[in-house]
Amino acid sequence: MTGVHPWKTDALITVAMLTLGVAGTYGGLSSSGLTEGPLDAPGLALIVVSSLVLAWRRAAPVPVGVVAVGCAVAYYGARYPGIFAAGPALIATYTAATLGRRRLAIGLAAALASGIAVPVALADTDPEPGGLSLLSGWLVAMVVLGEVTKNRRAYLGEVEQRAIQAELTKEEAALRRAGEERLWIAQELHDTLTHTISVINVQTSVALQTLERDPALTRQALLAVKDSGKEAMHELRATLGVLRQADPDGSEVGLARLPRLVDRAEAAGLPVTTLTIGTRGEVPPEVDRAAYRIVQEAFTNVLRHAGAASVTVTIEYATQMLKLSVEDNGQTTTGTAENGMGLIGMRERAVALGGSLTAGPRPGGGFAVRAELPTAAAP
Repeated sequence: MTGVHPWKTDALITVAMLTLGVAGTYGGLSSSGLTEGPLDAPGLALIVVSSLVLAWRRAAPVPVGVVAVGCAVAYYGARYPGIFAAGPALIATYTAATLGRRRLAIGLAAALASGIAVPVALADTDPEPGGLSLLSGWLVAMVVLGEVTKNRRAYLGEVEQRAIQAELTKEEAALRRAGEERLWIAQELHDTLTHTISVINVQTSVALQTLERDPALTRQALLAVKDSGKEAMHELRATLGVLRQADPDGSEVGLARLPRLVDRAEAAGLPVTTLTIGTRGEVPPEVDRAAYRIVQEAFTNVLRHAGAASVTVTIEYATQMLKLSVEDNGQTTTGTAENGMGLIGMRERAVALGGSLTAGPRPGGGFAVRAELPTAAAP
């Protein structure tokens, strides 16, 4: 009975067996096939006791089985009427089988069959067809049905457990994807905003210093601020479009946009030299995007920490590998960027793709960021 508490099921079975045993026997609804005597108080007690113990059939299958079978054997040994007294013993045998107590079920069935065989064998006349003559078939059926029920419950339990596990796995995968998307958005926002704000800060400082003595240079600086803000808005729209991860103008964020990034850096007063080694081959979009962001963040660190400096960007297309190098000749204070969130984000991007990134002061002064990003498809 799916959805019904076990103790309620046991109570219903107990009441059903008691009602059927008492009413059916007194009503003469069945016959044992033997010469029967009248049902007296001891016989009624055997029916009542064997029925009531079924309330504990799951909790104590051994005592319940022994009592039910014992009452049935005693009942038919005393030649009481009807076959309903065997009902509780059959239920106890079935319960033992469903609980995985196969030996107990077979033992109860054998004990009941043997116990009833004695009065049948000692009968003055052959038993009438039906009645107790069919009991052996019912006993076998109870054992087999109990085994089938046990196996079905085990199968359904396994299916349910697999469904639960699949649901948990699905939820974990969804949470992991959500976490990865949040991390991606955080990295994109960090790289975009810190770079743009650094450029705007430098250009604003230039505008303030040249406002009175060189209006033309002030205008140029303010135009650079405007362009940086416009570029930032483009990248923010692209970042918020997580599924596309592309700019509104259709261009992907990648090394193809490096010249625009260099122009913005030079407009902020950062001379940049770009070197390309090898021939560009097939570069996965995620690698191309990560390479661009690493260079962008390296520029940001130079603007924020290196003071007056020049930068050399080297891009090498090696076999199944994209190598990046961003080196500056700024002040040694660049080393203060070593523990910043920007370098952490760059390392996370590289490691997530199966690559590596190193960053630190150069022996001759300045700072260097070097990354190796695999371009071969993962096996």
